[in-house]
Amino acid sequence: MVQREKIKEILSGYDPEDIVLATACSHSSLQIFHGARKEGFKTIGIAIGKRPKFYDAFPLARPDEFLVVDKWKDIPNLAGELIEQNVIIVPHGSFVEYLGSDNFANLEIPTFGNRDVLAWESDRMKQREWLTSAGIDMPKLIEDAKEIDRPVMVKYHGAKGGRGFFIAKDYLEFKMGIDYSQKYTIQEYILGTRYYLHFFYSPLRKEGYRAGEGTLELLSMDRRDESNIDEMYKLGAQEELKRLGIVPSFVVTGNIPVVLRESLLPKVFEMGERVVEKSIELFGGMVGPFCLETIVTDKLEFKVFEVSSRIVAGTNPFISGSPYADFIEPGLSTGRRIAKELKLGAKTDALDKIIT
Repeated sequence: MVQREKIKEILSGYDPEDIVLATACSHSSLQIFHGARKEGFKTIGIAIGKRPKFYDAFPLARPDEFLVVDKWKDIPNLAGELIEQNVIIVPHGSFVEYLGSDNFANLEIPTFGNRDVLAWESDRMKQREWLTSAGIDMPKLIEDAKEIDRPVMVKYHGAKGGRGFFIAKDYLEFKMGIDYSQKYTIQEYILGTRYYLHFFYSPLRKEGYRAGEGTLELLSMDRRDESNIDEMYKLGAQEELKRLGIVPSFVVTGNIPVVLRESLLPKVFEMGERVVEKSIELFGGMVGPFCLETIVTDKLEFKVFEVSSRIVAGTNPFISGSPYADFIEPGLSTGRRIAKELKLGAKTDALDKIIT
């Protein structure tokens, strides 16, 4: 892991009025560039092989310039060039996955957020330790695949966008689907409705819903499944699909905006607050956007099956704000909220509290 003192030394040479935000041209980059533009930042889009043409269709979300590299692992070699331009990296799930977690952790370029979270997020057992020690209810963990006696979800470590995840109802189905070359966990499969809760934690702001030393905001929600009926259909259809040579997949292809019944919002904030405060205790705290990936049962109980500690693609339906963000500030996307936090950090000489 790159030393914080090294990053602070680099930041000390930055002009706070001429900061440039950069991210990979993927995932949620459109709203990151759009939000940065709205807050007065210049932007750089990092692309592989050639300049992506589709950004020309979205002039308000097109980066000011492109940095084209042959492969993702070339980015660390360009650290000096990017530092000369006062660049701060805004990471998203694809950026970390493509670059590789070790390369990202050692990247000697100032990066928004706390990179110490990576060790706790990318390892599903450490992530579980973090969440359960925060008092978060999670699906039961199955330690031994031979003990599978109910539907389970098998997940690989790291950000995969659902790729490779599968459902098994017994040990035979587990053996048919597992890739032993990857680290994995087995969780009981919970019937319910999936809600992805998009939070933002600011250690700099003091007004609002207090958590830790700062404030917790709920910016939006999305979902990728519809109901118990949909979930049961998936469970029942697997065998027939496999007979036809079709392997069921959980690869995410899009996101659906959603709002939660208002009576559940207190539980949502309590979960977010616990996760934030435990993160402060364990590794100095999260900074910026994070997502609790949950299932709500028919008893209106939340089960959290994952936490993502960066901007998630489920925020993309909310470029112009959401029913929740509009109560904070009209037109507030998560991308713009990131830019606002960086702007506040630069203005108050507090970038070192939100940059690693």
